[in-house]
Amino acid sequence: MDADFDVDEFLRQPLVAHLATASHDGARESPVWFLWEDQAMWLVGNERDSFPKRLQADPRCAIGVVDFDLQRGVLKHVGIRGVATVLPLDRFRLHRLLRRYLGENETLWNSGFRVSVIDRLTLTVRIEPTSVVARDQSYFASTSP
Repeated sequence: MDADFDVDEFLRQPLVAHLATASHDGARESPVWFLWEDQAMWLVGNERDSFPKRLQADPRCAIGVVDFDLQRGVLKHVGIRGVATVLPLDRFRLHRLLRRYLGENETLWNSGFRVSVIDRLTLTVRIEPTSVVARDQSYFASTSP
């Protein structure tokens, strides 16, 4: 691992990851919510999603996670290359992932989102990193014009 900062701490944030996969028609990118746990990246999906199908055909993938805040001058990036395994849905892991993004109180989660997205999730994707790079390219925002 080549890191300018604590990767575990960075990946505990509810950021959006960008998953890069291969297809017969070229490279594809999918924005995904994730859970960093047990030194692996965990995603959720269903059989209708295209990214799990691509990962089953070719499990090699890459993930980029960026924290960018212009006002604070923050620019941090984690890049992961790895190998994916598509697994049955792990409900406990799913709820840990969703609480990161939707809040701890599940009764407050949007019912339409629950029906149209959450209730349709049927699989878990585990990405085992083969390499991890973390770069801090933060700067201090300028106050001059």
